[in-house]
Amino acid sequence: MAQRTVQEYGAFARDIGQILYTEEQIQQRVRELGVQISADYEGKNPLLVGVLKGVLFFLADLLRAMTIPLEVDFIAVSSFSPQTRQQGYVRMIKDLDIPIGGRHVIFVEDVIDTGLTLNYILRTLRVHKPASLEVCTLFDKPAKRLIDAPVKYKGFDLPDQYVVGYGLDYREKYRNLPFVGLLAAHAFKDAAQEERSG
Repeated sequence: MAQRTVQEYGAFARDIGQILYTEEQIQQRVRELGVQISADYEGKNPLLVGVLKGVLFFLADLLRAMTIPLEVDFIAVSSFSPQTRQQGYVRMIKDLDIPIGGRHVIFVEDVIDTGLTLNYILRTLRVHKPASLEVCTLFDKPAKRLIDAPVKYKGFDLPDQYVVGYGLDYREKYRNLPFVGLLAAHAFKDAAQEERSG
């Protein structure tokens, strides 16, 4: 299958400076992760936990790539502000609906950067005493890491640049692009101008 160019993805794809991972590369890696996790958790009925909203695309595709019985649940977290997020202050705004005590839990994330939010979530989940707790992320930004992140399953490394697509957003836009790419400089300027004119 021939790889598509940025322009073929529609008008707002003009804001993408460079594709880092194509739709085909992402789907192939997600399938590989699904096979690996299915083998590791055969007979364990794992619970996959995702954080809204960015993980929706990855988690949906990962679930379809898995071949074992499983359950899925979601949490939502929010930073108080960009400044406090850097200090690791995060609050839970939607908790789990399914009890995780004694369950084999896989925490699924779209991207891990500083590790601060991940650390908060894992500490919160461990309070409920799951039988096991592992982390699966599609994207990792190791250059941004401030705290160790115990990632067992990983898709791709990302550079320390602003990337969007496949769930990753800039001001809630670009999540629906099926690839991941670098956001062009003019997109930041356009957004700033919209804010001033709004």
